[in-house]
Amino acid sequence: ILNFFSSTRLFQVLSKFESFSPNFLHVFPAITFDFVRKVGQKYFVSNKERGSFQKAADFCDQRGLELALPQSEEENHMLLQLMGQHEKRAWININMRKAEGNFQSDMKNRPLTFTKWGERQPDQSIQDSGCSMAAEDGTWRVTPDCSLDADIICQL
Repeated sequence: ILNFFSSTRLFQVLSKFESFSPNFLHVFPAITFDFVRKVGQKYFVSNKERGSFQKAADFCDQRGLELALPQSEEENHMLLQLMGQHEKRAWININMRKAEGNFQSDMKNRPLTFTKWGERQPDQSIQDSGCSMAAEDGTWRVTPDCSLDADIICQL
């Protein structure tokens, strides 16, 4: 359908649908992903791709989204369900460089309202280069190796 319409025509068609559902255009990007999970008012989306922290952040940003960051136990559980089968880990929207070393805010410097740090985490010994990920057991950890392959999961 996307190849059939020009971008202007597609916007006109989608605008008609918006009258049926005010949130339609907000969630439209989700339909382009292989996996979509709704939890509360948030959607987690993924194509089951893996990559470095920078690749993950760029992937989400290029689509007008941001890396996943659970704000509740329910959201954290849903994030785990979207993780791949091997080396279950996913990048989350906390980066030491952006969080100014305190791991108390996300990459846009919004304060964290929910955390699920594992034992001895966040690792304060990792200076200016740490990146955060959710692990298979549902806890979060900081790694100095931001080039690791981890699942890329975005949110909207």
